[in-house]
Amino acid sequence: MKIGVLTGGGDCPGLNPAIRAVVHRATAGSHEVVGILDGWKGLATVGAPLTRPLDRAAVHGIQAQGGTMLGSSRTNLLKREGGLDAAEANMRALGLNALIAIGGDDTLSVAAGLAKRGAAVNAIPKTMDNDVWGTEGCLGFDTAANIVTEALDRIATTTASHHRVAVVEVMGRDAGWVAAWGGLAGGAHAILIPEVEFTAAALDELVAKLKARRAIGDGSSIIVVSEGVKLPAAGATTTSVPLDEFGHPRLDKVAVGDALATILEERSGLEVRCTRLGHLQRGGAPTAADRVLGTRYGVAAVEALEAGRLGVMVALKGGAIVEVPLTEVGGKNRSIDLSYPPLFPHFD
Repeated sequence: MKIGVLTGGGDCPGLNPAIRAVVHRATAGSHEVVGILDGWKGLATVGAPLTRPLDRAAVHGIQAQGGTMLGSSRTNLLKREGGLDAAEANMRALGLNALIAIGGDDTLSVAAGLAKRGAAVNAIPKTMDNDVWGTEGCLGFDTAANIVTEALDRIATTTASHHRVAVVEVMGRDAGWVAAWGGLAGGAHAILIPEVEFTAAALDELVAKLKARRAIGDGSSIIVVSEGVKLPAAGATTTSVPLDEFGHPRLDKVAVGDALATILEERSGLEVRCTRLGHLQRGGAPTAADRVLGTRYGVAAVEALEAGRLGVMVALKGGAIVEVPLTEVGGKNRSIDLSYPPLFPHFD
């Protein structure tokens, strides 16, 4: 069997361990692996798909590296005329018997589109946001949460030294997993996530809390805010920002953290500084957890192909690797477990 593998959407630590596992498990079964460069863009390049052969030598040592050795892109073949046709044609031209797509909900929606047309496609869930539906774990999340935790540890010392309030903006368009885990582990005094509406009353409460902390001698505070949080005041709107190919607002252009810091400083009279962690959360070596999860996913994706189980996403459920139909994954998001938000006020 000749298997193609690609990575799509935003990069994150854990992709390379998954690629490595696909290659090791496939070659152990006497299969050939072809790397598709730059995600769906590479597969749909008319007349000349972007590829490279992958063997064990090619993936040696990449489990320790962040990013993706195959490159990536935010390419939506569902919205490009003839996009799926071009991808299928190139799969045939390359002699691919099957394809493994590694990505988040957008990448997986394209994989589901190909699967519906009869293409032999399986998938691996990846996103530092941890919001792919149907799985309890996505590649990149554990590393991102650890990076946020370490950042808060560092911000806490300088914030305390200068008696400031720190607003730390983290990634999370629709789900607050990174903010919740990083914020709880890093000792944040307030955590704002997309799943819990940040109302005008909540803003008033936050301002009062900051003033109260200062009054009793706690001069510094740390607030973690997901980039997808909508503020109850002017300063953060997604109506005039550019969209990506999947129709999502470019939240880096919204800068909700900066807007929140400005509002809090004006309302509280305290010095408030914003730190946007941005792509730091995507970079660097993956944690042991992401390396192991990537390895488990890569092996399981190949074994599903060998068994003839197609059109599935390998997933984590109760610590075990399971398979979920791709048709059930697209267009859905896995919001944070609502048992987490009640924890936030206990550690302010």
